Amino acid sequence: MKLSVVIVNYNVRYYLEQCLLSVEKALCGLSGEVFVVDNASTDDSVTYLRSRFPWVQFIENKENVGFSKANNQAIVKARGEYVLLLNPDTIVGERSLRECIDFMDGNPKAGMCGVGMLKVDGSFAPESRRGVPTPFVAFCKMSGLGALFPKSHLFGRYYMQYLNKQAINPIEIVSGAFMFIRKKALDEVGLLDETFFMYGEDIDLSYRVLKAGYQNYYIPTNILHYKGESTKKDSLRYVNAFHKAMAIFFKKHFSHYSFIYSFFITLAIVIKGMMTYVTQKVRAWSCKKTEKRQLKFLLVSDGMNLQDMQAIMEKHRFQYDVFHSRQNDLPSTDVLYRDYDYVVFDTERFPYYSILDFFRHDAPGRQRPTISTYIPSNKSIMTFHGALN
Repeated sequence: MKLSVVIVNYNVRYYLEQCLLSVEKALCGLSGEVFVVDNASTDDSVTYLRSRFPWVQFIENKENVGFSKANNQAIVKARGEYVLLLNPDTIVGERSLRECIDFMDGNPKAGMCGVGMLKVDGSFAPESRRGVPTPFVAFCKMSGLGALFPKSHLFGRYYMQYLNKQAINPIEIVSGAFMFIRKKALDEVGLLDETFFMYGEDIDLSYRVLKAGYQNYYIPTNILHYKGESTKKDSLRYVNAFHKAMAIFFKKHFSHYSFIYSFFITLAIVIKGMMTYVTQKVRAWSCKKTEKRQLKFLLVSDGMNLQDMQAIMEKHRFQYDVFHSRQNDLPSTDVLYRDYDYVVFDTERFPYYSILDFFRHDAPGRQRPTISTYIPSNKSIMTFHGALN
C-alpha cells in the first residue's frame, strides 16, 4: 500500500463529498486507501456519504474528540508507506498526490511535505510554508510585524514568504490541511499530540519530525483550501485559539523561554486584538456594501450540465453569464478581474487541476471572484459559503 489518506469531518458533508471526488481521481493508478473520521456530525454526513463512496473506510465518533485524536484513530489503521492528513474543505488536483509520492520516493530524508494551497479567490495561502514559531517568530506573527514585512527573513519567518513558491524548498512546518507524511518517520516520532484540540498539532508534529533528523519540504503543486486559517486569522476566536495552542507548544518544547513567551506573546495578543477589532469593523462595512448589490456568476460549461446550473441560478435569482466551452477550452483570465463574484466550473467536464491552474494567477490588491464548482452527483454549486442546490 503506497498511500493512506485520512480526512476528519465535522458537519461539512458537501465539501467532503467534493474532496472525496477529487481524491478518487488523484488516486487513479495508485495503491491507496481513504479513511473518513466523523467527529459526531449532526448533518448526517456518514449516512449521506457511505453509499456514495463504498470504497471509503468510515470511523464514526459519538462525540467531537478533536482533530488530533480523530486523525490518530485512522493513522493506527493505516497501511500506507505514506500518510496524508487532509482537510475535508479541500480540492486536490489530479496530479498532486503523484507528485508528492514521486518527490518523497526520491528523497528518503524527507519526513513530510506540504503543497501550495490556494485560497477561495485563487491567491496563494501563506500558511503553505511556515517556520518553527520560536518566541520571537510567534511574536512577529501575532503582533502583525510579519504582515508588515512579509519578505523579511527576520520578521517574516513564520510564513516564509521570501521563498519562491514555484520551486521546491525546505521548510519547517507543514500545514495540517495537507500534511503528507512518511509513515516511517511517523512511527519514529509518534502520533499527533492529543493535548492539542484545535490548532498547533501540525506545528508540534512537524517540529518533532525535524528533531528526529528528517527535513520537511514545500512542493509547488496546488490544492484549493476553501476555509482554513486564512479566513479565521482575523477573528478574535482564532487569536485566542492560536494563543492557547502556542502556550501548549512552548510549554512542551521551549519551557526555558516561559517568561519570554508570557511577556512577548501576551503583548502580541493585545496588539493583534486591537488590529482584529478594526479589521472586523471595516469588513462589516464592506459586507453591507456588497449586500446592496446582487451576486453575479459566470457559468463555465460545454452545455451538458448547463441547464441544471442555470436552474440553480434561477431558483436563487442570481445574475449570471455563460461561457460556452468547446473542447474544454477555458475563458481568458481577464474574467478574473471583471465584476463576477463567482466563476463556476462544471467538474464533470473540467479536471480539477485545470480549474486550479486557471485561478492561480497572482494580482495583489485586485478584487477577484471566488472559485466555484458544479457537482453533478448532487446537482449543487459549491461556493465558499456552502452548497447551492
